[in-house]
Amino acid sequence: MAEIDVDTLLPSGRMIEGALEGDVTQIHRGQQYAEEGDTFEVDGESFEVVEITDRTLGELTDEDARAEGMRDLAQYRQVLDRAHDDFEWDDDSEIVLHRFERQ
Repeated sequence: MAEIDVDTLLPSGRMIEGALEGDVTQIHRGQQYAEEGDTFEVDGESFEVVEITDRTLGELTDEDARAEGMRDLAQYRQVLDRAHDDFEWDDDSEIVLHRFERQ
């Protein structure tokens, strides 16, 4: 277990603010950025990474999108398209779930 920088796990101010508000409780990334048990802090609030799971884009659901602060999976896909140059959705693309909880 380690203390990690919030910017390492949550790449935008929107995601960080969403975590503080309780609207963002997980993030999927292209690689693993934390270990279960790692902690991070936002404005004096402590969070713990409680789950790391390998997944694919095709496994994502509307529920996953909402846990990342999106309305639904369609909006999640749009955000990925805007955030990453030359992004193409491939259901088989491997991603890593990082789920966290406020402590």
